[in-house]
Amino acid sequence: MKVILLQDVKSQGKKGDLINVSDGYARNFLFPQKLAIEANAQALNEMKNREAAKQHKIETETAAAQMLAEKLETVVVTLELTSGADGKPYGSVTSKEIAEYLEKNKGITLDKRKIDLEKPIRTFGSYSLDVRLYSGVTGTIHVIVTEKK
Repeated sequence: MKVILLQDVKSQGKKGDLINVSDGYARNFLFPQKLAIEANAQALNEMKNREAAKQHKIETETAAAQMLAEKLETVVVTLELTSGADGKPYGSVTSKEIAEYLEKNKGITLDKRKIDLEKPIRTFGSYSLDVRLYSGVTGTIHVIVTEKK
């Protein structure tokens, strides 16, 4: 008997899988526990529609992430740090400050955890940072750290 799993079933499959099981296993265990439904025409059609909707969602989110990546290429983040008498900056620039600058000045909402910054920036200069926007989609932010006058 073909059934569609409603939940993960150990040694059988994951939620949403179409599997073939014995009639007794389906009627005595899977159906009473509400772990599966019979794979009739209506259930198969609903499963196909659900998969199509999921694929459409992935495509739209990927397209939006690619558009954001293109927009980030043109953005330059300029941050100022105060420096001491020896010319070294006080403090550092973190991914949180970069994300706040983008939201406040450029209107781009970006999660600070998506910015690839291993260590905070502690020197003046120009930097190019990668941003993980979506699975397989990355962008680049150009950051310039200058001395506050």
